[in-house]
Amino acid sequence: MHESPTAVAKAGPPPTVEAATARSLLATAWLRIRRSRIAITALIVVTLIVLFALLAPVLVAIEGQDPYTSRTGPDYLDEFDTPGLPLSYYRFPSGEHWLGLEPGLGRDIFARLAYGARISLTIALLSTVVSVVLGTVLGAAAGYFGGKVDMVISRVMDLFLAFPHLLLVLSLTPIMQSRLGGTALDSGSLLPIASLVIILGFFGWAYLARVVRGQVLSIREQEFVEAARAYGASRRSIILRQIIPNVMGVVLVYATMMIPTNITAEAALSFLGVGVKDPTPSWGQMLNAAQAGNWYLSDPWFLAVPAGALVITVLAFNLLGDAVRDALDPKSSRS
Repeated sequence: MHESPTAVAKAGPPPTVEAATARSLLATAWLRIRRSRIAITALIVVTLIVLFALLAPVLVAIEGQDPYTSRTGPDYLDEFDTPGLPLSYYRFPSGEHWLGLEPGLGRDIFARLAYGARISLTIALLSTVVSVVLGTVLGAAAGYFGGKVDMVISRVMDLFLAFPHLLLVLSLTPIMQSRLGGTALDSGSLLPIASLVIILGFFGWAYLARVVRGQVLSIREQEFVEAARAYGASRRSIILRQIIPNVMGVVLVYATMMIPTNITAEAALSFLGVGVKDPTPSWGQMLNAAQAGNWYLSDPWFLAVPAGALVITVLAFNLLGDAVRDALDPKSSRS
């Protein structure tokens, strides 16, 4: 029995199966991040902070100030009641000095905050890159080769993780700066920046290496790695082209979490007087200047500005790191 053309028309076209759209890991992670208001807010704040650091010369030029000029005359600083304290007009934000003047030397706080962001973020980013490269390569080598290579690298990891990190960095930073003295790096603010990058980067790789090693121990037995071996790929090629790309999710999460840690470490070292030193501006150095002369007692604003910038930056990076971790976690409940 044949169906009439009218019945076929009412039935409509046969159903079609929608083609499944395969998303990459990063595309899926970005989709999850976009669905989180906290993650997007943190991303916006981090972007603004990075732009603030990159555009520091432009912003300071618009303000018409610079981070090094001192203003110590009676037109700027008090000479009687609290010597060195900025006059009331210069103590807080104004059209001439957007965040006021610092006590003692009368330098522009906004200019020093902007240039300090460049120094602090540069140290944090470069030291994170050093830690990520060392941790990824050594962790992948330990997990893939196993045997004596794994034993040696693992014992070195244990040794690095056993030392109290802050005390080790505190003791080695002055030594590193003296060793770099007289070299090409001994130029202006480059010496403390280079020494902090080397110290923080070199002693921050062990935890990532341990995590990467654990991932590689399972990845090296996967079929695509066996196929690469069967095709005659070298060990170096397998590690660089097969192993490391498959642990980049873990590495990315670690990097986003390590940046605020290094920002805090730089601030702590500069605050304790072994990091960036005056007149080079950094947020830690500004905190050190605020407490060195007990200026925070009579001028809390001078302490609040760098402390607030540090808290906002570290919080934004931490929230972004949490969001990246959740987005790259296949077991995350957010899908």
